[in-house]
Amino acid sequence: MSAVLDPASVSSARRWSMLAVGVLAQGTSAITINGPAFLIPTLHRREGLSLVQAAFVAAAPTIGVMLTLIAWGYAVDRYGERFVLAAGLGGACLSGIVATQVHGTIPLAAALFVAGGFASSTSSASGRVVVGWFPANRRGLAMGIRQMAQPLGVGIAAISIAVLADKHGITTALVVPAIATGVALVAVVLVVLDPPRPERTLAESPNPYRNDFLWRVHGVSVLLVIPQFAVWTFGLVWLVDERGWSAGAAGALIAASQVPGALGRIAAGHVSDLVGSRMAPLRWVAVAAGITMLLLGLTAQSGWWIAVVLMVVATTVTVADNGLAFTAVAERAGPFWSGRALGVQNTAQFLTAAVAAPLVGAGITHWGYTAAFSLTALGPLIAVPLVPKDEGALPD
Repeated sequence: MSAVLDPASVSSARRWSMLAVGVLAQGTSAITINGPAFLIPTLHRREGLSLVQAAFVAAAPTIGVMLTLIAWGYAVDRYGERFVLAAGLGGACLSGIVATQVHGTIPLAAALFVAGGFASSTSSASGRVVVGWFPANRRGLAMGIRQMAQPLGVGIAAISIAVLADKHGITTALVVPAIATGVALVAVVLVVLDPPRPERTLAESPNPYRNDFLWRVHGVSVLLVIPQFAVWTFGLVWLVDERGWSAGAAGALIAASQVPGALGRIAAGHVSDLVGSRMAPLRWVAVAAGITMLLLGLTAQSGWWIAVVLMVVATTVTVADNGLAFTAVAERAGPFWSGRALGVQNTAQFLTAAVAAPLVGAGITHWGYTAAFSLTALGPLIAVPLVPKDEGALPD
């Protein structure tokens, strides 16, 4: 771990610059991890894979993420944020280049698996940069800005990977995440500093898992991620197959819908700063996500234009919780547990996503979009009573 810096020696401009690079790093990670979902129409129509098989390929980087997040979190706690960001982005870039050169379903899935494993490094590391450099009363807003990287990354992937795959093939489309992670690597090396933390020998660092707060936040996040990944994974396919849209038009809508999704994360984080609570806004988001997904399911195969509007709303609402839960976990875990705790948080989410994508694909195949989307509404509705109460003032 690098030497501890005096917080006063780092200017406000430098802090915001590091936040911007954190957004870039997390955004390129999102392109690497979620971008393969936009290969599904090409894999299904041109390569002859079933919808379930194509979804499995798309889920390969998510599986890689799931298996490495806790290890990266431990590395953040032990070696620091800057080192982990540089190592992970470098590995993701190289793995992305390999993915453009392989042929066949299994080799492609394997390359995407490795790329996802390296890209997962940005999750705990960039989150710790935000928590470490911003005070509690600004942290919700800062983390909301950082969390907007994921929907923006998905939006970039939708507009680029979907179109390139449709017009030029899978190999060309996979150049996008390789270039993106390379650019982020350079920015991290030039800008990011490890945030200050107390001396390990003097710090009190009790195990934060001795009470149920973190466990409940993890559980709620797992339930809320189900509709999020259902919309991200199958929204494009739904527009193309059910609504008759072109891949380019569908990709453009999915990309555009990420903008209100990103703004929603910022708004949720700012509200949590204003009300002095991460959990109350989290509960509100869970209610909104459940209602929205139920309405989307009921209209998905109706042919009504409102269904497309609901898809955009669902894309916005289902991502608004991420920054709230992420900030709460980092705050409660403390400086010497937050890397691992954030790793556990995201491992649980990505494990759920890896399982949910093929299951939702099977549900669509056998029962249709109405049943599949409606069933995902159960996740957030079950989550509402499980959201824990805040334990007093926000931690410093």
